[in-house]
Amino acid sequence: MNKRVLRMCAMALVLGIFVFMGTMAVHATTMDSNFAGQTEDRTNINEPGTSETPDELADLNIANTMTITYNDGNGTVAGPIRILLVLTAIAIAPTLLICLTSYTRILIVMHFTRQALNTQTAPPNQVIIGLALFLTYFIMSPTITEINEQALIPFEAGELSQEEALEAAAEPIRDFMYKQTQLKDAKMFCEIGGYEWTGELEDIPTSALIPAFMVSELRTAFIIGFVIYVPFLVIDMVVSSALMSMGMMMLPPTTISMPFKILLFVLADGWNLVIVNLVKTFM
Repeated sequence: MNKRVLRMCAMALVLGIFVFMGTMAVHATTMDSNFAGQTEDRTNINEPGTSETPDELADLNIANTMTITYNDGNGTVAGPIRILLVLTAIAIAPTLLICLTSYTRILIVMHFTRQALNTQTAPPNQVIIGLALFLTYFIMSPTITEINEQALIPFEAGELSQEEALEAAAEPIRDFMYKQTQLKDAKMFCEIGGYEWTGELEDIPTSALIPAFMVSELRTAFIIGFVIYVPFLVIDMVVSSALMSMGMMMLPPTTISMPFKILLFVLADGWNLVIVNLVKTFM
């Protein structure tokens, strides 16, 4: 029994040796086939010390280096970089929409109009925001077209570098904001920031122009909202006086005045007056 066990162990050992040798041979063949090209023209050299200059070292180790080509040499942005830029633009788009366009003034005026009518949920917020977005697109269309023609198309064609394209795209936006910014606001932020400003668009820094534009937009929107509020305030006062004269002091005046406000707004074609004149304030 012991001899049979020893004989079987010896045979298993011999078989294991042959299997190991065969596996090593196959592994060596596989490793050799992983290299690109033949031994004499491989792009990666295993032997150290075969290069004498940095250029020769780079040539000998082409497979061990990584090259990133931006714009592909002709103004075309690579796919991954384009995706990164698009995602970044989507992330900051709401901030740019609020700070650099007519969206803020339109939204505030629409809010004052709804409050003056005393219709708390009509039109709903979704309708007001959608209307503000499309009116913003309508007002900013010339600026968007100018950015596309002066910055985006030349950049895609390779005629402008990235820095030049950004400067060209900023100019139409700066021109739009400058036309809507009041002079005192621009001077105030230039003084706070310590900038020397001569009164020309080219001299005012963007860091001072943007907050000055936003403050001017808020002031203009509140002035327009006050003008819209006045006629409806008169209706509230008339209705309140009539109710008090009739002894109906416990009846809320707004409940009676709201139908008269809506009637006045409809007869005067209020939405057309508000929206058309609001758009004209940017022209």
